[in-house]
Amino acid sequence: MARPVILLMSGPNLNLLGDREPEIYGTETLMDHVANAREQAQEKGFDLEHVQSNHEGALIDAIHAARGRVASIVINAGALTHYSWSLHDALSAYNGPVVELHLSDPKSREPWRHLSVIEPVAISSVVGKGGAGYREAIDTAINACNNSDA
Repeated sequence: MARPVILLMSGPNLNLLGDREPEIYGTETLMDHVANAREQAQEKGFDLEHVQSNHEGALIDAIHAARGRVASIVINAGALTHYSWSLHDALSAYNGPVVELHLSDPKSREPWRHLSVIEPVAISSVVGKGGAGYREAIDTAINACNNSDA
């Protein structure tokens, strides 16, 4: 029997984690975070797929491809969080739980980061917890999946 899948999505510039502004985002790389998330998912009986793109359309295509196939989406949309209504619309058309994730807390940063267009379509937002937020977001997604089966 196939294990349920969580899709972890990483938006623009997250491929630069570990190098880019370590005082804000830490020194762990994106692959470090993905490995931790994958381990957390596998411990709970889920597989994890990861998609990172610097292109909005590629992220939208991945959401569309997840429909009817993936149990949950965890998304760190990077700067697209604040203005990508097309990501919002794609996520709202997805039929499973969505968890928003950010290493830092956008609402405690520059004013333009305070709006999240992802938040209204997410069941939860995990923010400001650094790398530990990845494990928490995976747990939140898994709990939502397990509770929807009850």
